[in-house]
Amino acid sequence: MAWVLLIIAGLFEIAMALTLKASEGFSRLMPTIGFFVFGGISFYLLSRALVAIPVGTAYAVWTGIGAAGTAIFGMIVFKEPATVMRLFFISLLIGSIIGLKAVSN
Repeated sequence: MAWVLLIIAGLFEIAMALTLKASEGFSRLMPTIGFFVFGGISFYLLSRALVAIPVGTAYAVWTGIGAAGTAIFGMIVFKEPATVMRLFFISLLIGSIIGLKAVSN
């Protein structure tokens, strides 16, 4: 159950980052509210996952999901460049997340 909470926390971190971009420096109300709501949920779920998962592993997975997911969504939603090297390094990040899960107790 802790891993499910951690994955969901990572998904909310993606939403937090995307609404941060959409808030345009906290100048738009609804994306700003979304940022704080998604961030609060993400941190809460991360804290619940930390009860059963070591902090180093949980934090690395949480930030990895957020970083990879935000980069992918940035390419899709914000039309950021999807170069071969960016995709290669995102795939390394995803592989590292899977590896951390595989070697965790």
